[in-house]
Amino acid sequence: MKLKIPDYILDIAPYVPGKPIDELEREYGIKGSIKLASNENPLGPSPKAVEAIGRQIAKLHRYPDGAGHLLLNKLAAKLSVRPEQIVMGNGSDDILGLLSRALLQPGDEAIIPMPSFLMYLIVTQSAGAIPVEVPLKDMRVDLEGILSRVTPKTRLIFICNPNNPTGTMLTQEAFRAFLEDLPPEVVVVLDEAYIEFVRDTRCAQGLSFLNGDPAVVTLRTFSKIYGLAGLRVGYGVMPTELAQLLNRVRMPFNVNALAQAAAVAALDDTPFFEKTTALIHDGLDFLYTELEKRSLHYFPTETNFFLIDVQCDAKVVFEQFLRQGVIVRAMSAYGFPNFIRINVGLPEENRRFLVALDQVMGSISEKKS
Repeated sequence: MKLKIPDYILDIAPYVPGKPIDELEREYGIKGSIKLASNENPLGPSPKAVEAIGRQIAKLHRYPDGAGHLLLNKLAAKLSVRPEQIVMGNGSDDILGLLSRALLQPGDEAIIPMPSFLMYLIVTQSAGAIPVEVPLKDMRVDLEGILSRVTPKTRLIFICNPNNPTGTMLTQEAFRAFLEDLPPEVVVVLDEAYIEFVRDTRCAQGLSFLNGDPAVVTLRTFSKIYGLAGLRVGYGVMPTELAQLLNRVRMPFNVNALAQAAAVAALDDTPFFEKTTALIHDGLDFLYTELEKRSLHYFPTETNFFLIDVQCDAKVVFEQFLRQGVIVRAMSAYGFPNFIRINVGLPEENRRFLVALDQVMGSISEKKS
């Protein structure tokens, strides 16, 4: 084919997700593996969401509600905002794409802390805009570094809070001071995919800055705390004027009927929400203690995942874990060649991870000696 493709599209490195369990088991000839690589909810989906999906299945011949009335009104009541300030998406990734299409043109700049969620880079490049990467400082988003890179071409600033993959957070006080130093025409995207897992009460909350200058877009998802990653449903909360712009470029049926029904029901599933947070927090405390016993350095997190310094090639460790039937994430692509990332699993999965960890690290130590 002779296609005229813009260079800024050809320069995009595709996002590489973790492989599904079934594929990895076939590839490595293993069975009964556990996956601790994708920050998913180990309890599965919200039971109330599953029930809602069952009730919706007979209506699949109908198009979904393109405006998401039930979902947006439910969210608005829960978050104390107006429905017209919410834009629903096929996952919060979808909102990132809408923002880039609505606000970025070729030659514009978007500031991105690095390493962070790789989709910020991809949506910026897909609009022909220039990604301005600001390295983390002490594993945290460097707000001063971001301010130093703001220019008249800056249109968007992407911040993941707590940050993926480091699990570190920004405080409300620091974020407020940061906003005060920004030009009013810059839009700040605060991605709060993991906000429900935060234990530190000082953590910045994007909704607190909804009606100020500069504009703050708060992204949230049903993929993590509610266990609906396979349905792809997320949303952004933003000033009404900006929401109207995004709805101009949003596909009319971008969130399917099953996803909408499940999300509405999940918002009422308080027992599941509380069970998930308790499981994650207890699991983190257990794993921290066990890693300290093994003298392995880890980074405390405000999410459901964290980084572990394995002090050797993380890709090798990843491969050896796979042969033990435990799927973790090597962080080489994020600039951490000696780190793996794991999410908290069920108690028995956490224990199995530790058994595999001892075997893998023991094997590596033997080869070194």
